[in-house]
Amino acid sequence: MIFDKEGNRTIVYQEDISLPAFVENLNKAYEKIKNDHIVVNLFSFDKLTSNDILEFLEISRVHKNSRKSFVLVTDRLDYDDVPEEISLAPTIQEARDIIEMEDIERDLDL
Repeated sequence: MIFDKEGNRTIVYQEDISLPAFVENLNKAYEKIKNDHIVVNLFSFDKLTSNDILEFLEISRVHKNSRKSFVLVTDRLDYDDVPEEISLAPTIQEARDIIEMEDIERDLDL
């Protein structure tokens, strides 16, 4: 698992493993990055389904409850097939934009 820290954001890249193993490794490493906004880059996974994305639902809930952003990055899914609780972006830049918007919403208590 590769971590790229940018200010108060950490972008997580996966090594060449299965999605369940990646989620397991992310959960194990969570303590190290829990104080940052987290962007999970899923571009290296050739095939993703909405069921695959559900693997991230619990960690997303926990992280968002701590008033931090958790964004998955992939362009292989239809946004209508993903629960609203999961933030999904097609690019890293759009994930950064989501984090900025969510920061504004948190500042305004929306």
